[in-house]
Amino acid sequence: MLGIFDISASGLSAQRLRMDIISDNIANASTVRPADQVPFQRRYPIFAEKQDNSFASALKRSTAQMGQGVRVVAIAEDDVTPGELVYQPEHPYADAQGYVHMPNVNIMREMVNMISASRAYEANVTALNATKSMIAKALEIGR
Repeated sequence: MLGIFDISASGLSAQRLRMDIISDNIANASTVRPADQVPFQRRYPIFAEKQDNSFASALKRSTAQMGQGVRVVAIAEDDVTPGELVYQPEHPYADAQGYVHMPNVNIMREMVNMISASRAYEANVTALNATKSMIAKALEIGR
């Protein structure tokens, strides 16, 4: 049962990191750079199942079939989605045609991702509290 705490804790850490990255994306949504530099690229985390290759862990997985949690594999940049071109010929970072290259951050998408990360965080807290409650009830049975 105590492994559930580790799983929930890894989920909490992963979602907190996800919210930090989303906040960074939102903060840089209007950041511009000179025309000869690449504008800020939206970032996102890549998650994978946490794996422990020890013998004890393999034995535990074969009997209980319980996961190990989640881990962050990488933080990737979205270099596929193009950024917006804004016509501002007076801007100091405008290119020769008068366009400023904006980051590829879509505020609406980031807010939806933030809500999703917040809900996942809340789900992990709920699982953690339910486990705590079950352990407390199990200890009361022994009295």
